[in-house]
Amino acid sequence: MSNRTIRVNELIQRELNDILRRHYQTESISITVTEVRISTDLRDGKVFVAIIGDEEFVLRRMAWLRRQAREIRAELARRITLKFLPNLSYSIDETTPRSAKVLQMLDDMVKLNPALATPPATVAPVPATTPNPHAAP
Repeated sequence: MSNRTIRVNELIQRELNDILRRHYQTESISITVTEVRISTDLRDGKVFVAIIGDEEFVLRRMAWLRRQAREIRAELARRITLKFLPNLSYSIDETTPRSAKVLQMLDDMVKLNPALATPPATVAPVPATTPNPHAAP
């Protein structure tokens, strides 16, 4: 991925989050744009969003977001000057729930076996008074 593509991804992600917060405060309170992946030709892009709530709420918010896609893209075009503004498709970011599930499983393992929670033995630190062999006498 080129440096330019990375910068465009980050710029679009930042602007989309700002548009959602400024123009759709009540509707987008539970929506966060977590990642944007724009194709190398800058024509198409995929926007990953994390939505907090139960499954039914997540599906309703995604439907709302897809209905607002044209208006959001128009606002994005006013903010960003590119030769081609990418066509954006929205998808639910599955990494957030998955990582929460992994953390929950680790917590459950520690509850079952508290010995897992103790940190491994560490090497004792070297005293600061040890002479430096490379130092000039």
